[in-house]
Amino acid sequence: MLAEVLSFCREAGAEILRLYAAEIQVTYKEDRSPLTAADKASHELLLRRLTGLTPGIPVVSEESSSRPDPGAALDGQFWLVDPLDGTKEFLKRSGNFTVNVALIRNGQPVVGAVFAPVPNLAYFAQRGSGAWRQESGAEAIRIHTRPAVANRLRIVASKDHAGPEVKALLERFPTAEITSIGSSLKFCMVAEGRADFYPRFVGTMEWDTAAAQCVVEESGGRVLRLDGAPLSYGKRDWRNPAILTIGDPEFDWRMSVTGIL
Repeated sequence: MLAEVLSFCREAGAEILRLYAAEIQVTYKEDRSPLTAADKASHELLLRRLTGLTPGIPVVSEESSSRPDPGAALDGQFWLVDPLDGTKEFLKRSGNFTVNVALIRNGQPVVGAVFAPVPNLAYFAQRGSGAWRQESGAEAIRIHTRPAVANRLRIVASKDHAGPEVKALLERFPTAEITSIGSSLKFCMVAEGRADFYPRFVGTMEWDTAAAQCVVEESGGRVLRLDGAPLSYGKRDWRNPAILTIGDPEFDWRMSVTGIL
């Protein structure tokens, strides 16, 4: 199933790149977040492909016109899709945007694929089978998180959603190297050992995190709520709380955020 999902993500990425090269027309959703033809084209393709692959499993997408009530309609298993994660980066033409697809089972991601169309870079994982990185059609390589060293940390933050809490956290690690990047590539930097920690105190939606969470967890890391519990899926409003993405579960990251929120 993972091979098919990755193929679908690449197809969706090709649709996005076709529109990326053209003049971009933007509309805005009710929450004032941007929406482009690329979001719609990727959504429609992934909806067709996933429904064809698993007709009995619902598909929940950021761009769905309506979404089922998780408690009533999903029966413990569903696809969770962000057709274009990082639309603002798409509009900036930075290349830091991705296609995200995850299979959720009993509240946890068990399959995850994150594909960045511009660099032709894929991260993917399946529960119990490890996490992998594949670039430009080269052979896939297995990825792992790295041990955290207190005086040589690398912390990754959102370009658009860092907020004052992240600033306060960074002041506690004056020797840390700070990296900013868009979309779910932040999670993937932790998963492949290029960063140690990604704090996110501003809310996200479930489709923003699910695919990358599978990659992080299969590479040895964790995506946690502030109380230390794993981030779970199928919440009634599809909203996530504040989260900590950590590469080294032995490092006490929770203590580092005490008193900030």
